[in-house]
Amino acid sequence: MDLVYIALFAVIMAVCSWIAIPAGIPFTLQTFGVLITAGLLGARRGVAAVLIYLLLGAVGVPVFANFGAGPGVLLGPTGGYLVGFIFTALLTGWLIRFFPGKLAAIFLAMLVGLLVCYAFGTAWFMIVYARSSGAIGLAAALAWCVAPFIIPDLLKITLAALLVKRLSPYMKTAAAAKG
Repeated sequence: MDLVYIALFAVIMAVCSWIAIPAGIPFTLQTFGVLITAGLLGARRGVAAVLIYLLLGAVGVPVFANFGAGPGVLLGPTGGYLVGFIFTALLTGWLIRFFPGKLAAIFLAMLVGLLVCYAFGTAWFMIVYARSSGAIGLAAALAWCVAPFIIPDLLKITLAALLVKRLSPYMKTAAAAKG
C-alpha cells in the first residue's frame, strides 16, 4: 500500500505543478502538492514521493511547472526550490507527527517546511544567478523569488492544512488495513 500512496502523491505533485495562475510570475500549486503529500504521507513516504517526482522530471517526464523537465530545470536558477521540496517534505512530515490532528500545528509545520524551501531555493538561486549574471544581494533575491509568493503560499498552506486535517483519519484507516 505504501508504494501505491507514494506513486499516487508523486502524480498529484505533477498535476499540481501544471495548474498555474498566469501572471508576471506564474503561481502554481506545486508547493501545495508537496505540503499535502508530506502532511498525509509523513516524512518517510512524503520524501519518497518527492524523490520520485524529481527523478521523473530529471529523466525528462514533464512534471515540473510549465510542463518543464530535464536536468536543466533542476540545475537552473529555480532548481533549488525543487530540491528544497525534499527538505520541506521531510521537516513538515516529521513535525506533523508530534501534533496529529491539530490544525494550528499542521499549519505551523507546513509554514516551517516552506520556509526551509524558501531558504534552500533562494541560496541556490543566488549561487546560480551569480555564476551567470553576477552577484545578487539577499534582499534582491528575496524580492524576486520569495516576496511575490508569500500570500499565495499562505493560502496554499491554509488549504493544505485543512485538507490534511480532514483526510488524515482516512489515511490512517487505509494504512491500518495494510496490516
